[in-house]
Amino acid sequence: MLRELKTFLAVVRWGTFAAAGSRIGLTQSAVSAQMQRLEEALGAPLFTRTGRSATLNEAGEEAVEMARQIVGLFDELAVRVTSRELRGTVRMGAIQTAQVGMLPGALGILRDRHPLVSVRLVHGSSLFLIGQVDSGELDAALMIAPPFMLPRELLWQPLVREPFVLAVPGEVPGDDWRQLLATHPFIRYDRASFGGRGVEHFLRRHDLQVEAMLDIEDVDAMVAMVAAGLGVSLVPVTRRNCLPPGVRAVSLGDDIFHRELGLVMPREPRRRELLNVLRECLEVAARPHAAESEALARPPAASSRS
Repeated sequence: MLRELKTFLAVVRWGTFAAAGSRIGLTQSAVSAQMQRLEEALGAPLFTRTGRSATLNEAGEEAVEMARQIVGLFDELAVRVTSRELRGTVRMGAIQTAQVGMLPGALGILRDRHPLVSVRLVHGSSLFLIGQVDSGELDAALMIAPPFMLPRELLWQPLVREPFVLAVPGEVPGDDWRQLLATHPFIRYDRASFGGRGVEHFLRRHDLQVEAMLDIEDVDAMVAMVAAGLGVSLVPVTRRNCLPPGVRAVSLGDDIFHRELGLVMPREPRRRELLNVLRECLEVAARPHAAESEALARPPAASSRS
């Protein structure tokens, strides 16, 4: 009946069946036939016919506005389907440092490119987030690369490598990271976490014995402990200005190591198109993030301190 409704509105606009037909490319008899079909479908006459003329009756007058709404809604639907403007919600998990690091930039890009796509964000550890993606509770998770093989149903998409530095209280002198680790209490990145396992591997590789006063999984909390003067800590450079006033970064030089951040998603995702655009936005945000992180991890003046 959509064609008949459009013809009906043409009759209303141009005043007669003949005038409407000439405007939309139909004969007067074709317009008349369409109006008869519309009246039969609605179960009531819309016109008062006298001889060859026909004017809207009361029912016809009432039908005009609703017909305009129906045709308008269909035209809007056609525009949306034709343009295929992406819309929907992604259920995404992210570790804490990613939520305040590269994720805000990526979501800003997503908003600009696909304003009808939204994200429901869940916080958790990398191990927890893998389980949530595997069970279908989450569509994807931004997390640290696992030190083990993922289930076959899951896919790992690497995005960025974040370098580690030694976070030191500002008043503590020296830039020899080995000596600083040997002479100050150590705030340890929790060995049960994926990032903490990387720190443990680094310490073992260099045969370093450290005096650990506490283990923490939250990187920002580790930095806060350093700011309070409780010790030094090996932390990833997760964003620009990730170290607050009162904490400085000591470069590890040629011994620098990294943690890898990436996206875990199902190999056969239900929201493939949404996840693809999210991954693209994360990749765009990862490029400047990686450059800034590497620059902060290798401060030009690091070797000049005494």
